[in-house]
Amino acid sequence: MKIFWLNIFITLFVSCLSAPAPLGDQDWWKHGVFYQIYPRSFKDSNNDGNGDLLGILEKLDHFADAGVTGVWLSPIMQSPQVDAGYDISDYYTIDPMYGSMDDLKKIIAKAHNLGIRVILDFVPNHTSNQHEWFKASENGTEEYKDFYVWVDGSPDKPPNNWNSVFKNSAWTWSDKRQQWYLRQFLEVQPDLNFRNPKVREALKNVLIFYMDMGIDGFRVDAVPYLVEDKLLRDEPRSNDPTQEPNDHDYLDHIYTMNTDETYDVVYEFRDIVENYTKEHGGDARILMSEAYAPLDKTMRYYGTANGSRLGAHFTFNFFFVGPNLNTSNAYTFESLVYEWIDNLPSIYVSNWDMGNHDNRRVTTRFGKEDVDGFNMLLHLLPGIGITYYGEEIGQEDGEVTYEQGQDPAARNRSTFEQTSRDFERTPFQWDNSTNAGFNEGNKTWLPVSEKYKETNLADEISTPGLSHYKIYKEILRKRQEDPARIGDTKIWSLSEDVLILKRSLEKTHIVVAFKLGWQNHTAPEYAFVPEIKCDTATVALTNVNSTHQIG
Repeated sequence: MKIFWLNIFITLFVSCLSAPAPLGDQDWWKHGVFYQIYPRSFKDSNNDGNGDLLGILEKLDHFADAGVTGVWLSPIMQSPQVDAGYDISDYYTIDPMYGSMDDLKKIIAKAHNLGIRVILDFVPNHTSNQHEWFKASENGTEEYKDFYVWVDGSPDKPPNNWNSVFKNSAWTWSDKRQQWYLRQFLEVQPDLNFRNPKVREALKNVLIFYMDMGIDGFRVDAVPYLVEDKLLRDEPRSNDPTQEPNDHDYLDHIYTMNTDETYDVVYEFRDIVENYTKEHGGDARILMSEAYAPLDKTMRYYGTANGSRLGAHFTFNFFFVGPNLNTSNAYTFESLVYEWIDNLPSIYVSNWDMGNHDNRRVTTRFGKEDVDGFNMLLHLLPGIGITYYGEEIGQEDGEVTYEQGQDPAARNRSTFEQTSRDFERTPFQWDNSTNAGFNEGNKTWLPVSEKYKETNLADEISTPGLSHYKIYKEILRKRQEDPARIGDTKIWSLSEDVLILKRSLEKTHIVVAFKLGWQNHTAPEYAFVPEIKCDTATVALTNVNSTHQIG
């Protein structure tokens, strides 16, 4: 009898071990709002001039108040900070500037208690040249010898004509190894070799490490550059007359960007997070991919058209990131919306993004009078909405001199105003106290904008009337209503400066009537009403300073 019961126990125990973990919500992200935090500029908890993780922890209630679904942290892993943390020297350590791994765990715990997901920036294309992998590779250590892209050649002539994103050759000579290494960004950012299975395994382990900690997903940086042409063929001229021979876009990047093998890597990353969720249960872990690429190539990062292979849960839609009102009008935005929707296979989810750490702020590009309208447009279109820190209060670009600048891509004084990304990275404006409440008064890594006394979160919360922040909160509430969540979409222009968006579910509609800019227009007022075909309509929300009355 003892043996009989022992066999039953062993059978039950093995059965329990092999039972699949219960899955949670796999669709939570499909209508979410993701908020990009630039950690160094968000909140400085220790008054050293740099934002940090404990500062983010202190301000997590802000996202719960706003109605944000998830926060995405720009790079916080250990780095020499030559390229704002996109030069990682240790994937498994938090940069001391930001705090510690325990601080990150506190953020995850509190965010989850508030119903907020946490997304990390993941940089797989390259590391810092201070990473132990690169040091070992440059020294010829066998295990790491092929971790990076090394090529034989003469020290006075690069292997081919490939150019770096930051100008000049994409190759750097190593005296120590007597070979060239590929670096499609800065010299201190050597490209990893994705043809080496050990590299893929090492990066897979990084993802698993953070998912084990409770991270809900990853924004995958610079994915078009992951795998280059094995034959190292010269790239053809782009024939762009504005580009000089040392400029990145002087060439047509048919051998260094968006290669078929690159898509295979992204699909493999998706398999990793999908398998992790299947094995460990819980809600979906997700991937967002950054790919400034032609539309047809961008769509492939979602996966194959029929879904037989899946890539990122969504790849960023940058259609709205470039335009400004000097070169765009209502017809432009109508066209951009339909171009994206019409080209995205129906099995995938749209996303809408207007700003990030690499581009001038929405309010600066479009004007303060239009920031509410663009927030309504972005967050009431179908799918996922993305907010760059400060967009919820209408924060504008800051004022940064060449001497104060930190961007390694803008070290030419004559072109600083045009090329620097520092302007959109200045500290968040919390209140009208010293340094906008970012810290207690110590010199900040980038200067606080002089506009903080007229634009800051505390004033926008306390103002008796409407403010950009109050409108933003109401938009995020409105987007949870069924017409905005699952309704049909139609967008059209009445004129160059009047744009109408309609979301409809049966006989219920949410309509945005958006007048771009302050100029007078000739379109008949309420000319959109016959198109709506409803018996009654109520003004649910207006922009700041509107003459229309809510209700």
